[in-house]
Amino acid sequence: MIKELDLSVKIAGVEFKNPIVTASGTCGFGEEYKEFYHPSFLGAIAVKGLTPAPKAGNPPPRIAEVPSGMLNSIGLQNPGVDKFIEVELPRLKNEGATVIANIAGSTVEDYCYMAERLDVTNVDMLEMNISCPNVKEGGVAFGTDPKMVEEITSAVRAKTTKPLIVKLSPNVTDITATARAAERAGADALSLINTLLGMKIDIKTRRPILHNNVGGMSGEAVFPIAVRMVWQVRNAVSLPIIGMGGIATADQAIEMMLAGADAIAVGACMFKNPSAPVEILEGIKKYMTDNGIEKVTQITGGVIPW
Repeated sequence: MIKELDLSVKIAGVEFKNPIVTASGTCGFGEEYKEFYHPSFLGAIAVKGLTPAPKAGNPPPRIAEVPSGMLNSIGLQNPGVDKFIEVELPRLKNEGATVIANIAGSTVEDYCYMAERLDVTNVDMLEMNISCPNVKEGGVAFGTDPKMVEEITSAVRAKTTKPLIVKLSPNVTDITATARAAERAGADALSLINTLLGMKIDIKTRRPILHNNVGGMSGEAVFPIAVRMVWQVRNAVSLPIIGMGGIATADQAIEMMLAGADAIAVGACMFKNPSAPVEILEGIKKYMTDNGIEKVTQITGGVIPW
């Protein structure tokens, strides 16, 4: 009989009290969800994507509902890294949260600048959003070219001692190539998947619904793709993985962990069910109890391929 469940996981040397993380961009800086759960309840909170200077984001419309998911082109609206360090980070740390700072930019120098600024703070980890367009390379996203992934990861690695997570883009032919590139360049962990590029058109006006024409698709529709990619990456690298993409239930969280995720991130589902992280954790506990599993880490990579 199991006396006490061990829900803790360790990602790149950082202890999470449980495997539940919020996906960057879906919970702001945690304030909006306080009536549903305290930030310290989570294994970690990945905050809204940060840029060197404040950004107003893209003009509306920038959200569109699609079957079993949503498209967004928010455009990295955020108060800037300095405001985060001054206001949001101290509050989150005082509340006992494990904090992952998500950084984004349009040049390698942007990422390096933020890594240096955050390196002297008490943020727990950095997560690089490499799905951003590289303005110096004609707008090609950093994360779609393994060579570019290796270059930017290496550059940022040299600027910080913080555990470095590279968030992989699914908009590639072979996600294991970019995963291996990040590993070679010194990444401490990987998170995947970021949103898939999608589009929705209003047939009456013949205009795209989103002002930016295209946007990132998230939600349950992308879940099987995310599971497949996590499984492929788990078999390609030895780094810890935070799996995400369409997780809305405990069963899906467990499935993602069986595919190879050490922890899981919850995102789009929180817009319709803000209590999803609490419900998912309770479901994981029940699964562990029902199956005689003492440590949640025993689930990771447990899939039995045919």
